[in-house]
Amino acid sequence: MKPSIIEGRTLTVRTVVFVLASIALMVVDRRLDYLGTVRTHLLALVYPIQYLVNLPVKAGQWLSMSATSRINLLEENAQLREENLHLQVTLQKFQDLKSENERLRRLLGASVRVGERVQVAEVLAVELGPSRRKILIDKGKNHGVFIDQPVIDAQGVMGLVVHVGPVSSTVMLITDPDHELPVQVIRTGLRTVAKGMGTVNRLSLLYLSNIGLNTGIKVGDLIVTSGVGGKFPKSYPVGTVIEVIPDIGKPYAQVHALPRAALERNREVLLVWKSVVSEQLSVNSEQ
Repeated sequence: MKPSIIEGRTLTVRTVVFVLASIALMVVDRRLDYLGTVRTHLLALVYPIQYLVNLPVKAGQWLSMSATSRINLLEENAQLREENLHLQVTLQKFQDLKSENERLRRLLGASVRVGERVQVAEVLAVELGPSRRKILIDKGKNHGVFIDQPVIDAQGVMGLVVHVGPVSSTVMLITDPDHELPVQVIRTGLRTVAKGMGTVNRLSLLYLSNIGLNTGIKVGDLIVTSGVGGKFPKSYPVGTVIEVIPDIGKPYAQVHALPRAALERNREVLLVWKSVVSEQLSVNSEQ
């Protein structure tokens, strides 16, 4: 018999023996668990190797999860920032609406004091300079606005309409140097004329001319419209005296008053139709 054939048979016999031995060991281990202790020790010896083998995989998984978590956190943070911005804008809108409602309520109160026919106008532009104090409003000839129409706000007199366009008009403020307004001091009944100063350092002051020193006018006196000339409703607030300066050598004093109206800060004003102003208005001198 050839050696190769003998070697082949020997290998086959060995294989069969090993297979049968393996089957026998598995049956014995399954039924009697004789190899449990051996297997436990082997697993303990193999565990460090398994741990080292799995370490790169776990590290990769951890890095992947960390990157994913960071991306998710960044996206969530960006979303929260956007939501916060939207909430801030919404809150600002609510605050603006609240402020607008308060202004309109004050204007409504002023309209009740003045008469029946008034109209709210929005201020489009403000023109301020040493010789000019004017505002542009969004009402014009198409809305019935006319030259010399009185304009007020919730606190006092604003001025007169001096130019009327189809859909807008120009109002000369009472601080304009060309504006003169018949007024009366509530406490004393003194009647005089309030003239705009138009100076840079006195943007919101009035000059009351021809006031005798014996009239007893004092700081804090309330000045209102006298109704003389018929342009403005009678007894509507104009300003408060803030300064009385005797003019040495002359029988008159310079009296400066601070306008009650928010001349350069208003967003809405009231146009008044003088034809319906029929009753005298009361003004609380303590206001």
